[in-house]
Amino acid sequence: MAVFEYRGIQIETGKAVKGYRDADNAKALRALLRKEGIMLTLANEEGEQQKKSKREIDVFAIFRRISAADIAVMTRQLATLVRAGVPLVDSISALTEQVEKEQLVRVLSAVRETLNEGTSFAKSLEMHPKVFPPLYVNMVAAGEASGTLENVLERLADFMEGQARLKGKVVSALAYPVLMTIIGSLLVGFLMVAVVPKVTTIFENLGQTLSWNTRLLIFTSNTLGDFWWLLILVAVVSGVGFQRWKASPAGRLRWDVLQLRWPVFGRLNLLVAVARFTRTLSTLLSSGVPLLKAMEIGRNVLGNAKLEGVVTEAIGSIREGESIAEPLKRSGAFPPMVIHMIAVGERSGQLEAMLENVSRAYESDVETRVTALTSLLEPVMILALGAVVGFIAMSILMPLMQMNQLVQ
Repeated sequence: MAVFEYRGIQIETGKAVKGYRDADNAKALRALLRKEGIMLTLANEEGEQQKKSKREIDVFAIFRRISAADIAVMTRQLATLVRAGVPLVDSISALTEQVEKEQLVRVLSAVRETLNEGTSFAKSLEMHPKVFPPLYVNMVAAGEASGTLENVLERLADFMEGQARLKGKVVSALAYPVLMTIIGSLLVGFLMVAVVPKVTTIFENLGQTLSWNTRLLIFTSNTLGDFWWLLILVAVVSGVGFQRWKASPAGRLRWDVLQLRWPVFGRLNLLVAVARFTRTLSTLLSSGVPLLKAMEIGRNVLGNAKLEGVVTEAIGSIREGESIAEPLKRSGAFPPMVIHMIAVGERSGQLEAMLENVSRAYESDVETRVTALTSLLEPVMILALGAVVGFIAMSILMPLMQMNQLVQ
């Protein structure tokens, strides 16, 4: 069975429609659409389109990828349709006409086809792991089993929007320091390669000993000008080697442990990981996902090998009958407040609410720390850039001032 991109006209209303549909051939597709009241006008088999364009490079493909924000919006719309009493298949069909990204249209069309064949919604989503992560699939499965799919979809939308909002705040807060770093590096590089060599040539015939800072400036300028290609090669080789080392299990563990020990940034990394973990765990448990399954999914969103190992050990201890708080406390990796809140939640039977409170508090703490950090970084970077430019200027001006004194 092939996938066809089709265009047609609704017989009753005359409205133009388009979409994707599985069919054995174009004739079967025409008959299938005719039963739905659609007159087929154009049909392109997906495989043929791929063969025609397999040698073409789509430079804009990165901008058309399905993002978490796209899935969050789609989930919110789906929750609204399901809560309004629209059947699930009809809701998916409506979404295929609303979403703008072609890749998401294809995925939703495939999900609709598997639903029509009798497959559950969760299993249909599970066939597209690059679009719908395990967290999404397991929550939908719990919603289907409990008959509260619309509530689960709303929780999913809230969760994904919150994660995207937190990520957006962190990225936007760090955008200015990163931009300043790039501009400052380019400016200093231009001065060292293009300006300094022309000025320092006049010092060669002075016949006097230059100061250490002027000699250092000339040496750095000559090195950058003569061996820039070697420096770039070393940087590339070092970057590739570092990435390969970090991709190994031992390298990733050591790097992630180091990230948690960095001054200032280590605490921030821990807060981000814990906020993501507790928010995920709270959302899953509230949707009816079993604890161990929720812990396994939450472990995968931590993004830190050290913390993932702690949660893995905690899962084993929970299977043996221990509480959640005890193994986390023994590890010493999670903040005491998290351990205390989890213990209180277990005793009171309000674990989901306690986890949500922890995630909310830590997300707020992350925003405050990022704002304070960026406010501090801006003047520090300006001072650092000024110090470098000042060093270059003084290294050039001091010999000139000495020359002026000798002439007088």
